Parts: sequence; structure tokens; C-alpha cells
Amino acid sequence: MKRRKARRICRAIGKSSVAVVGDLMLDRSFWGRVDRISPEAPVPVVDVQRTGVRPGGAANVAWNLVSLGSDARLASVIGRDPQGAEMKKLLRRMKIPTEYIMADSGRVTTEKIRILAHSQQVVRADFETGEELKGRALGRLKSSVKKAVAGAGAVIVSDYGKGVVTMTVMDTLREICGDSVPIIIDPKVGHFPLYKGAWAMTPNLSEAGAFYNVRISGKKQLEKVGKSLLSDLEAKAVLLTRGEEGMTLFEKGRASKHFPTRASEVYDVTGAGDTVISVLAAGLAAGASLYDSIELANAAAGIVVREIGTAAVTPEELAGAFPA
Repeated sequence: MKRRKARRICRAIGKSSVAVVGDLMLDRSFWGRVDRISPEAPVPVVDVQRTGVRPGGAANVAWNLVSLGSDARLASVIGRDPQGAEMKKLLRRMKIPTEYIMADSGRVTTEKIRILAHSQQVVRADFETGEELKGRALGRLKSSVKKAVAGAGAVIVSDYGKGVVTMTVMDTLREICGDSVPIIIDPKVGHFPLYKGAWAMTPNLSEAGAFYNVRISGKKQLEKVGKSLLSDLEAKAVLLTRGEEGMTLFEKGRASKHFPTRASEVYDVTGAGDTVISVLAAGLAAGASLYDSIELANAAAGIVVREIGTAAVTPEELAGAFPA
């Protein structure tokens, strides 16, 4: 793809709308250094020098969409707690609408706390509710999902297994979208049967292999797993993300197509999957072809892995990644 075409698609993305349905989480980090061991237990004492917090999970997907100029409609659930209020405040600061996010007093807002020293993670603490939504709370979520999807050109399901993505929610999406609005899934191991009939899925090698209890180690196994997923889940496309080896696309009735990585340097793959699915969905919502959308997504992934932590790509950066 040439830069002129990439710019044209990026302009169209700026006029697109994409709904995001999935699990929200606060990613809170403490960075410091270690120069002594605690006298209370044989553990390092981290001298904290800076802190940071940002929305993660489905919110990171929405951030990637907003960075591209797309209208991101985020439907999810938070707890009725201080962390939930903080989540909404952060989203508004990032210009991500919160009108489709409901609060439930029976849940806690998912929060992941990471303590890092000398660029190494020392420990992580998670606060979360993993049970599926039920009853009145599920009914309210369905209503939010319907409103968020109305008028959207594509839907992303960002499943982190925290209770938002259920069979009821997926049935609701399939009913609303039909064949006209593509549903693209960032899957969770163990939830693959929920996604039957989705337009496309973007599992990594580990997730795809886990569905069949295999470790993908060669081209023959890659082909078998990719084609099996395509058939078993009745999807139009399966895009297997392969880290430094790029991506491989499987489509019904066609030979697999490989997209080599665009990354020249890799510092951190955190959030790269969110970037891939965001750009892919935004491209499709803007009317771009599947192949062109994947080329854009592949280029975007090559940009964000050069940065530490989760990152989002701008239209200027994305178009600039292609030759003039």
C-alpha cells in the first residue's frame, strides 16, 4: 500500500463509528528501584519514584480508536466504587464517551496494580469480579449494547473474561448486527464457543492453540489450527497474530495469506493486540477492504511495539509508515 492510499483510508476512518463491547480495567503502575531487602520478609523493598494509571482492556481498544479519529462507543460495566469513578474520569479526559457504561453495586471495578523496579515487574495485584452478569444488571448491559451498536460500522468484542462477554451478550450482538455489521473478536481462552458466527477473530498463537489443546510449532500445525477455527466457529475470517513473525489470515475458500511484521524494533508488545483489532475494525467501518485494513493494522502494530507500555497510533504516524 502506498502512503496516498493509507491517508485516504485514515481520512475515512476519521468519519467512522465503531462500537466496543468488553471488559474495562484500571491499569495502575508504580515504578521505582530496589536497593535493599525488607527486614520483615525476604522480599525486595521498592522505593517508588513515580506512579501512573490508565484505562486498560476494552478501554485501551477505545483509546486506539479515538486516537485514529474514529467515534468509539464503549459499552461495559464498572463497579459503583471509587475506581469506577476514576475510570470514567480518565475516559472523559481521553475523549472517550461514557454514556454506554453502566455501574453495578454488586461488582468491583477491575484494577490491576503493577509494581516495577529497574524496568522489571516485581509483583502484580488484581482486584476483580469474574462472575458473569445476570438478572437486572445483564438487562441494563444489553440495553447499553444496543444503543452503542446503533449506527456503528463495526463492532469489537474485547473479552478479558471478567464477566461482560457472555452468550446472552453475544446473541444480542448477532441479532443486532446480522450480516451487515462486522463483529470482530479479541478472544479469551475458554470462551471460543461464545463467538460462533462472528465476522472475524484475532487470536494470538497461544490462544488459537489452546482451543485445540496444542502448541503451534510449525507451518503445518498453524494451517490446521487456522482452518479449523474458521470452520468450527463459522467465521468469515481468522487473523492469527504471531508476534515478530507477523500475521496470517485464513478465509473460507481461500489459501492462507501471510503479512510479515512491520516492526523494526520491539521493546514492548503490551497492548499490541488492542491496536491490531482497533485499526482492523476502523478500516472495515470506513469501507476499506479486509486486506487493506490488515495492512494498516500490521503497520500500526509495528509502531506501538517500539514504545514501552500501552500506546496508540495517530493517523499521521500510520500513513507515514507507508512508502510515498
